[in-house]
Amino acid sequence: MDKQTLIDMFLANKGECFPAESIAHIRSKLASMDEERVFMMTNIEYKKPLIMLLISIFVGELGIDRFMLGDTGLGVLKLLTCGGCGVWWLVDLFLVSDKTKQHNYQKFTSMAGY
Repeated sequence: MDKQTLIDMFLANKGECFPAESIAHIRSKLASMDEERVFMMTNIEYKKPLIMLLISIFVGELGIDRFMLGDTGLGVLKLLTCGGCGVWWLVDLFLVSDKTKQHNYQKFTSMAGY
């Protein structure tokens, strides 16, 4: 399998996990890697925004969504305040997809060696 096919498969399978404005940058970074490194990048697990939204809906008041995205301090604060008495939980329902995509993009950039 050639490198371009691997890149296309990566973006087809995991493109929804990244912000739309970063797709071109991800494609160019993958194109600059050797084929073995691109294959390694396709095996990294990224969080799905839809799954994170469901987690936020059902256990977001406990801060589980924040813990999963690496925001430990905010997760503890959200846990202690029961989601900011529901207000913070409600706001996070609208923000969790974008936060998940940003988290995945940061994970990609750190693994790609920026």
